[in-house]
Amino acid sequence: MLFGTMAADGRQDAATSPGRVLVARAPGRVNLVGDHTDYNEGLALPIAVDLATWVTFTESDADHVELHTSLDPAPASVPLEIVFDPDVLAGVEPPWARLAAAVVAQARPARGGVAVVTSTVPVGAGLSSSAAFCVALLAALGFEGTPTLVARLVQRAEAAVGADVGLMDPLVSAAGRAGCALLIDFSTLSIEEVPVPPGAEVVVVHSGERRQLRLTPYAARRAECDAAALELGYPLGKAEEADLPGFFDPVLRRRARHVVRECARVRAMAGALSAGDLPTCGRIMVESHRSLAEQFEVSTPAVDALVSSLVARPGVHGARMTGGGFGGCVVALCEPGALDPNEWPGRAWRVVPSAGATLRVASAP
Repeated sequence: MLFGTMAADGRQDAATSPGRVLVARAPGRVNLVGDHTDYNEGLALPIAVDLATWVTFTESDADHVELHTSLDPAPASVPLEIVFDPDVLAGVEPPWARLAAAVVAQARPARGGVAVVTSTVPVGAGLSSSAAFCVALLAALGFEGTPTLVARLVQRAEAAVGADVGLMDPLVSAAGRAGCALLIDFSTLSIEEVPVPPGAEVVVVHSGERRQLRLTPYAARRAECDAAALELGYPLGKAEEADLPGFFDPVLRRRARHVVRECARVRAMAGALSAGDLPTCGRIMVESHRSLAEQFEVSTPAVDALVSSLVARPGVHGARMTGGGFGGCVVALCEPGALDPNEWPGRAWRVVPSAGATLRVASAP
């Protein structure tokens, strides 16, 4: 279980000490391979990373949650009794607080208080800053449940404010394992830990193109996958190579081809990673990026150029875009020291596979 269990009526136990302080941490994530497969009930191989969001929540008898973040000097106030309704959430100001309101509406904390948010996860980079925020806020508000339940509530919160995302980001943030990638089967939500070899270094480099996923063609790609699945009669994650010639629409055929072959790449890379075969892992990553750019059409010229630049460097086994696409970051798998993040000040990070969300209770100052 993550953070324990819920009270029978869905609210947290109100019998808590006055002034209790809950400190929650939730990591961002980098996907090594397997993008746009989660909402197609396919496979992915992400890692939780040591870039994280912290929420420190000081309980009080207030009838609201007051949120403070370094991203906006103005605080936000969310009533404890806010209704989980997209129309209601759309009226919350400032706009960034709408996602927080969707979390509060589902966490239903028994007490109000002040939540202070800090983060090292870059916003708009495709490293799951919003998922890390939601998972950390749920934990800080005292929500208790399994990683799968946490992920579903975060997915529901994001959809309510216009971002119809998959389960991967919040599930990895909640269930990450130090030193391991997670082989996730989204048809069953089963998770297998795949150790990352000590000689593997993961470096993330921002392309310089920041994006908000809900303002990109991400929703259009999901709709195309839904149309392809409807034609098949089952999700694309369950499709096989032999199914591809049956699509008359060339666009749907390309989308399906990416998902089918991406799932195969996930299986292959999990095996290669377990065997410590980093050159093979690198080749798989490059193949994945080519498919995302050509078959799924979610890359950009700047991202493509960055991938090409990185894979040309000595000691870099492979690189690919990571996340939903249309900008954001590239992830590279390399030998130790092959890439120096200082070459891209403020835009590159050396990351390590890290544990999922944590919660601790501290005494009030």
